[in-house]
Amino acid sequence: MNQFPLFVNLRGREVILIGTGEMADAKKQLYERAGAIITEDEQAEAALAVVALDNEGEAAAAAKRLKARGLLVNVVDRPVLCDFTTPAIVDRDPVLIAIGTGGASAGLAKALRQRLERLLPESLGSLAVSLFAARSRIKEQWPDGAKRRRAIDAALDPGAVIDPFADRSGDAVDIWLGSAGQGAADQVIEIDLASADPDDLTIRQARLLGQADLIFAQSGVPKAILNRARADAQRFDLSRYQPDKREGLTLLIRMK
Repeated sequence: MNQFPLFVNLRGREVILIGTGEMADAKKQLYERAGAIITEDEQAEAALAVVALDNEGEAAAAAKRLKARGLLVNVVDRPVLCDFTTPAIVDRDPVLIAIGTGGASAGLAKALRQRLERLLPESLGSLAVSLFAARSRIKEQWPDGAKRRRAIDAALDPGAVIDPFADRSGDAVDIWLGSAGQGAADQVIEIDLASADPDDLTIRQARLLGQADLIFAQSGVPKAILNRARADAQRFDLSRYQPDKREGLTLLIRMK
């Protein structure tokens, strides 16, 4: 990763904005949507700072002053001067999907956002709210954290009762909890990769990688493939696999 993605709570906090005109107005509107208080005072007790100046020398000087105060600074259209960049955003409040290119191409980020806008239903935000409201019920039904995660994963699978890509009714979570059985079954699944390119993963293979608890991979399986797995999934060489009973989803990954 060239940059670390981070969602920041700016509600009621000051953000310094240096500049006027179309670029500055766009940034002001974006940060105010997040609840920030916009100020031109460079000495304000701010969380972040944004520089939207046309003149490159003036922009660099302003960024230098603000960084000297220890602030993280975004300099519009000058990624080399930026501590952080502003992503393209798909907003299904409270679900936010941020798309960044590290400043390489705002146009590419926008194109990806527009594509995702067509894929994601408006009901996605209400699904998130319903899941948050049902947290205590979910914990009661699955007290064990690992089993709870697997049950949620199974319910969110394509075509399942709370599939996030389906435009579900507002009571989908209640229906799921009212009819839930044992959640996801413990299982071992073998994956034979046809390519070392992660872009060639099937949708099913990518989904399984994102859900797996244990991964036993052949030594030739590229790191780029394994990076598609959950960050907390345990990883081992395939030679260490023993066919004893394990909880959760275990993947055995080989190259064809």
